[in-house]
Amino acid sequence: MIDPQDIAGELIVAERERKAIGQFSEQDPDFDLDTAYRAQQAFVQAKLDAGERLVGYKLGLTSRNKQVAMGVDSPLYGRVTSGMICGYGEPVQLDRFIHPRVESEIAFLLARDVEPPATVISVLAATDVIFGAVDILDSRYEGFKFALTDVVADNASAGGFYLGPIARRPDEVADLRLIGCVVRVSGDVVMTAASAAVMGHPAASVAWLANQLAAEGEGLKAGQLVFSGGVTAPVPVEAGGSVTFEFDGLGSIEVAGV
Repeated sequence: MIDPQDIAGELIVAERERKAIGQFSEQDPDFDLDTAYRAQQAFVQAKLDAGERLVGYKLGLTSRNKQVAMGVDSPLYGRVTSGMICGYGEPVQLDRFIHPRVESEIAFLLARDVEPPATVISVLAATDVIFGAVDILDSRYEGFKFALTDVVADNASAGGFYLGPIARRPDEVADLRLIGCVVRVSGDVVMTAASAAVMGHPAASVAWLANQLAAEGEGLKAGQLVFSGGVTAPVPVEAGGSVTFEFDGLGSIEVAGV
């Protein structure tokens, strides 16, 4: 069995040197989810030891299509640190990443702890505001290809995050399932979707996370951000290009690669 610390060490070097590595799942057929999450903790702990702060969590595989493609029936999660938060309007510094892609999300800023057993209703009651957001995905694996355990160890491909310019209380949004998002690449519409793509309701993925963390002796705390999962599919970020995400009622986020 591959040691979680060894996995984390290789991922740390890959991220620092911007050199993609092979999948651990191909090296060890016994590589399991428990080991993967322990590797993730060690990978993120290195960032915390370097002075970053834990600011929240991100979810992945929140759409049924993605779960079927990966052969699982539940999402996965990663941890978000202060060094991953990008300023609104700032370009993506491509020299920070290996092969970045961006996708739209709905982000939740919590006003209170989310107590288990969590539900959509209890998550909304604990939420201060929501934002349109963008997740910069940057897999540390060659070809952006990985098995479930690989991506969990790699902190759910977390690279960076943008929050949109408008914050809304949940009760200011008629139906959180129907927040539309239009994605434009260099001005051309390439896809549209609604936030129900995230487990039927974006707060449902936050509830799942709260319950999962509680089972592991952790929890969602007041002041944390939760990026609830991709509303639209990821698209590459390229030098000189731009990707714009237009959210109904939550403003737009333009991401340019430099």
